Amino acid sequence: MRARAGLLSQLFGTLILAVLVGGCASTHPPPRAPEKPLNIVLLYADDWRHDTLGCAGNPVVKTPRLDALAADGVRFTKNSVTTAICGVSRATLLTGQWMSRHGNRAFAMFTTPWAETFPAQLRAHGYWVGHIGKWHNGKFPAEEYDSPTSALANGTHWIEQPGITQSDGTRIHVTEKNERDAIDFLRARPNDKPFCLTVAFFATHAEDGNKAQYLPQPESMSLYRDVAIPVPATATDSAFRALPPFLANDRNEGRNRWKWRFDTPERYQESMKNYYRLATEVDTTCGRVIDELRAQGELDRTLVIFTTDNGYFHGEHGLADKWYPYEESIRVPLIVWDPRMRAARHGTTCDARTLNVDLAPTILAAARITPPAGMQGRDIAPLYLDAQPPSWRTEFFYEHPMLTSRDFIPASEAVVCDDGLRQWKYILWPDWIGDSRSEQLFDLTQDPGEERDLARVPASATKLVEMRAALVRLRAEAR
Repeated sequence: MRARAGLLSQLFGTLILAVLVGGCASTHPPPRAPEKPLNIVLLYADDWRHDTLGCAGNPVVKTPRLDALAADGVRFTKNSVTTAICGVSRATLLTGQWMSRHGNRAFAMFTTPWAETFPAQLRAHGYWVGHIGKWHNGKFPAEEYDSPTSALANGTHWIEQPGITQSDGTRIHVTEKNERDAIDFLRARPNDKPFCLTVAFFATHAEDGNKAQYLPQPESMSLYRDVAIPVPATATDSAFRALPPFLANDRNEGRNRWKWRFDTPERYQESMKNYYRLATEVDTTCGRVIDELRAQGELDRTLVIFTTDNGYFHGEHGLADKWYPYEESIRVPLIVWDPRMRAARHGTTCDARTLNVDLAPTILAAARITPPAGMQGRDIAPLYLDAQPPSWRTEFFYEHPMLTSRDFIPASEAVVCDDGLRQWKYILWPDWIGDSRSEQLFDLTQDPGEERDLARVPASATKLVEMRAALVRLRAEAR
């Protein structure tokens, strides 16, 4: 059995290497033009918002391996999901489609034909295709993937697995299982085929049935021990009471989960430290997957993407989890490392409005496969490969279904747009039409924390009408 180095040793060694090379450990080999379609490695974390990265300015969380990936690649600063919930977002990843088209409205399998997904397209063109970890789209279609592939049960950080020797007996941590399966796939694949591997982490998702919520590995517990996690400015009771009344109550699931994790200063610190420990563990595994690609001589032929399925409230607006169209919930990290990238672009950022619907067509384009006509996203590679980047979207449509009841998780729709002067967001709560707060309007340029709802301000009446029309138009396009 492959020995696992301690997490703290890995983290310390990476940080020392970063200092020695002038700020970040170099991932990038000498540039060259790939002669064949690229291999694909998609590192896909869970419940991880755009600023849970050291390279994104987070002052606490330690993510040295992902920071190094960004230092040799490109980081997209305005990347968002079109629906902020695990199953729907994963269906969007596979299909390149909005929820309105692919049909997964929570956790069931999407209705788009499997042949039109990016894994099916790659496999049909000769790729060796694997999926490791979380699935969340109905029954896992093992017959559509190549061995060795494992889809893990969702919902737990520790897995009972006889035959696994670890400090606490037969259990293995889900992130360690993800790592072992990913390395096994890379080592067992045939050498004469291009490959695509998705590593779908369960972390940093909470274990909802467990009082502790976030259960990192024992060797991580010294991380962040002596750090005070800053509490967001909008993590206040007044911010919660400023929400529409159908959210600002104890029937709202976002508030329920806030009570599980953040309702006292002590619980907030414990939850966030364990959450960040899970993030650092994922970072370490991402680094080890990249190390394996390098050791095999495949890194300079591989497109590496790191992103997540949705964002996450860390107590902002008095909420926890995701679902709702506020920035903490819908904005997610996106780091792309591409061997075709010019040296001048290494370590840059891009503020184009990219979306999770763009990943499937981007992956297929890197494999030199024409995306199916039903894919609604766009290949993002020209944004960092072309000397003159293409014109890009300045607006997008967000949608989320009602779950259980309109009190528990109400349906929501939104439009985010840049009008050349400012960034705006319009939110519609369709289950609550008739309520005076069923519409919200925010000037994101002046109010990035979404604290001042302008929907009932007379001076915003023209913008409100404009945004309503944009919602109708973009909703129709999504469908």
